[in-house]
Amino acid sequence: MSSFSRTGRKVSPAPAIHQFFALTTLKIVAIGRNYAQHIKELNNTAPKEPFFFLKPTTSYLQSGGQVEIPNGILVHHEVELGVVIGKNGRDIAQSDAEAYISGYALGIDMTARNMQDVVKKAGLPWSTVKGFDTFTPISKFIPKSSVEDPHNLKLWLKINGATKQDGTTSDMIFRIPRLIEHVSSIMTLEEGDLLLTGTPAGVGPIAAGDKITAGLTTTDGSQLAELELDVIDRIGGYRFTS
Repeated sequence: MSSFSRTGRKVSPAPAIHQFFALTTLKIVAIGRNYAQHIKELNNTAPKEPFFFLKPTTSYLQSGGQVEIPNGILVHHEVELGVVIGKNGRDIAQSDAEAYISGYALGIDMTARNMQDVVKKAGLPWSTVKGFDTFTPISKFIPKSSVEDPHNLKLWLKINGATKQDGTTSDMIFRIPRLIEHVSSIMTLEEGDLLLTGTPAGVGPIAAGDKITAGLTTTDGSQLAELELDVIDRIGGYRFTS
């Protein structure tokens, strides 16, 4: 038996709610500028507290899918560790944050970089930059019990077999409990929500015809999740002109 996501993509059913969080998520909270070398490569300013933006859940794309490049857009890849929230919470203390985590996932925060450059200069929001369909490829659910230390994992991404990003979650500026505390002090985190925790250095462009692979592993090389994606040009839809 199969089911369909909000965007009509066919997916396989799963036995527990958190295992198909991508179908039930109310929001995607994405942390920006959480790795020092990534901040440096884009010449950004380091935040004094966690900085985040929201992405629509219609941007989810499962492994095996096709990332669509919108017309006139330069798309960059940003591989990230995702945290799946296990229960509703508001004003969550760092000391209690672990109890609100049900598991993890591997995600890619696709970004319309040329559009982002324009809207940043104009002081405009990033919703379009981050919100196109297929702009959040997401892996299967990883139970919390499978991850001994979420701050000691390796993130990698390859394009056509060439390594582009190869980082470790130990380099996060703000760790997961601090992220949960900060976000929940502003908005309630709800069961099934996804918290993307930032990307290491090495972000860069993708192009139609590329094959993307990405992975999340333990430091001893054990694979926790992997993504395999094709890249195509989107037919129709919005056209960006700077």
